[in-house]
Amino acid sequence: MHIEMLHQTAVFLLLLHLSLALADHPPPTSTTVSAGPHRKSITEAANTAKPGCQTKCGNLTVPYPFGIGLNSGCSIGPWFDVKCDNSSSPPKPFIATGNLEIVDISDDQVRIKNWVAARCYTETGNITRQNIIAINFTSTPYSFSDSNRFTVVGCDDLAVIVGSSGRNFTSGCLSLCSQSSDIIDGFCTGIGCCQVPMPKGLKTFSSALASLNNHTMIHSFDPCGYAFIGDQERFQFRTSDLQDTDFQNRTIQNVPIVIDWAIGNGTCDEAKKSADFACRENSVCIGSDTGLGGYRCNCSEGYEGNPYLSPGCTDVNECESNPCNEHGICTNTPGSYSCSCGDGYSGDGRKDGRGCIAVNSQFPVIKFSIGFSVGLLSIFIGVTWLYFGVKKRKLARMREKFFQQNGGLLLKQQSPFTEGGAESAKIFSAQELEKATNNYAEDRILGRGGYGTVYKGILPDQRVVAIKKSRIMDQSQIEQFINEVIILTQVNHRNVVKLLGCCLESEVPLLVYEFISNGTLFHHIHNSSQMSWFAWKDRLRIAAEAAGALAYLHSAASMPIIHRDVKSSNILLDDSYTAKISDFGASRLVPLDQTQVTTLVQGTLGYLDPEYFHTSQLTEKSDVYSFGVVLAELMTGKKPLAPTKSEEERNLATCFIMSMKENRLFQIVEPRILREGSLEQLQAVGELVKRCLNLRGEERPTMKEVAMELEGLRRNTKHPWTQQENTEENEALLGEQSDLYAINIGPESSTGIYQIRDSHMINPR
Repeated sequence: MHIEMLHQTAVFLLLLHLSLALADHPPPTSTTVSAGPHRKSITEAANTAKPGCQTKCGNLTVPYPFGIGLNSGCSIGPWFDVKCDNSSSPPKPFIATGNLEIVDISDDQVRIKNWVAARCYTETGNITRQNIIAINFTSTPYSFSDSNRFTVVGCDDLAVIVGSSGRNFTSGCLSLCSQSSDIIDGFCTGIGCCQVPMPKGLKTFSSALASLNNHTMIHSFDPCGYAFIGDQERFQFRTSDLQDTDFQNRTIQNVPIVIDWAIGNGTCDEAKKSADFACRENSVCIGSDTGLGGYRCNCSEGYEGNPYLSPGCTDVNECESNPCNEHGICTNTPGSYSCSCGDGYSGDGRKDGRGCIAVNSQFPVIKFSIGFSVGLLSIFIGVTWLYFGVKKRKLARMREKFFQQNGGLLLKQQSPFTEGGAESAKIFSAQELEKATNNYAEDRILGRGGYGTVYKGILPDQRVVAIKKSRIMDQSQIEQFINEVIILTQVNHRNVVKLLGCCLESEVPLLVYEFISNGTLFHHIHNSSQMSWFAWKDRLRIAAEAAGALAYLHSAASMPIIHRDVKSSNILLDDSYTAKISDFGASRLVPLDQTQVTTLVQGTLGYLDPEYFHTSQLTEKSDVYSFGVVLAELMTGKKPLAPTKSEEERNLATCFIMSMKENRLFQIVEPRILREGSLEQLQAVGELVKRCLNLRGEERPTMKEVAMELEGLRRNTKHPWTQQENTEENEALLGEQSDLYAINIGPESSTGIYQIRDSHMINPR
């Protein structure tokens, strides 16, 4: 079991390294196509292509600025050439000299046939087929559209997607299930299928698949895993996809990749000054919204045609659609039209206006108009008053419904909660919190996280509070939520952010916490060069305070609480720089008769306990591992994950453990800490971090033991160098930097357990 856990952990960490490796080696280049704004498509214009140029390749209409034929002069530039392969029936169009087949060209996008990464296994877990995918549009006028989604299909699969040109982007998907009955058709939520959105402006992407158990446990209904990007409107997941041997080919044919295009890389103002400005007469320039520069052309209002071809867009004769009243006379004008009334009639002549009324009519038009207006105004005022009255009552009933639905009656029965008073926990009304946050204004947002948004609020008594608005609420867990809120309200520790109360009158409950003013520990660690106060003794104090708070939550609280998301950004500092543990959105209460609970894995990469990740068994030792990463941050000043660093230094926990094993702790400790802390003290803290980061949870210390050891080290603090017993030895150690920081690079430093075979790199050239 232990070996299997280590294997799964290695796969997970290796996948992170794979994503960074893909980012460092962008794939070869490729192309795309499309046209101007959305009115009448340029593919429908009378003059679609340049004179003398072919307009269709197979079933595809190719409009200028694109053109059929390589270097044929039929396009605006080489990257807009369309290669028409006549060896197929019907002929197939491709982007420039590449292998990306065009499916459709629209005014601002091109759709191309898909490429799908796949990995298949035997029943014993041997790989029978695998490939990765990569597309690169660097140095071309194309980029991936945000209409695409990155999708992973499989029940034992995870994949990363890395983009490093145009817009840096790294994301991933983990899709798991143990039996086919768990899967729901049409949903990509991580059970059999998962999806993540794509940003605009991405120029390249690379993707590869990995598996936790090589499909050995689910091979009977899912022998393969797949990853691809494609038009979100064209893919709908089905359970049958897992056993469909033709899934890869079917996706390639039916789920296109959507690509944005633009001319050049400058703004419209810059393009208009250029001699090769592409927009012709009666057209307007539209800047690209990808963030990469470039522009497209659009016919002006009232004009149609191809705005890239001379003589430009032509006037639309609106009178053909008869927009005027039956007694009106339509006159077409450049870009517009006008209506007038014939003899014996007056008015504006428009169907959507006053029309034409006979001049000799005896109907009392003025009196009727005044009377009708007064009556209409009276009806409007009455209906408005009735509407707002009904809306107010409906809002009151809705708030009462949400209050009861969210467990308000149960909460009211508990003694810690009242509807008033500053000292006791309070049930706030929705109106109070709307007023406190200025109706949840954008400038009141303190931060956003995986569990919701936090707003700064000012109560009527001028107290400043933090109001957390959750994203979703599971109705089946209302009673558990109320019980947890009650217990968290009773948590009273100087190093834990105090829960002041809640509001249950909205669709999802709102939690009100005390406001902590000096930001997060993460900010102070990684900006320490600008903070002279942030010395080693202060870091050690903050660590001891945070450890004491977590120990209190684990053992001293009325019911043990596992935080589940311990990280430096969830440790806040108040006015006196005292540590405060915050953000209990992922926390779980543990019954006194249990030592662990089974949960869906939640947490933050870099801090997440590998044992919890693989077993879903949550214990208090999971918090110990995460706190070990925070201690390593405090000592080294490094971030938990550093994608731009070398392979050895990308994961702080792994780097720290290796440094301790190779007896080179002082090589990675922040220079300021080396100057301010004693060698014995730093070595002791390093050993404590090493124990906290043990892969086996049962071999880690408890938070109480961690807190006691840190407090002991605090009280035993000495001056860093001047009080060492052997001054000459310390001076020699500090003076020989080359020996202290020597790095042994040998064959054993670059081992690996994951390989990619039969890889396919997509090259458009």
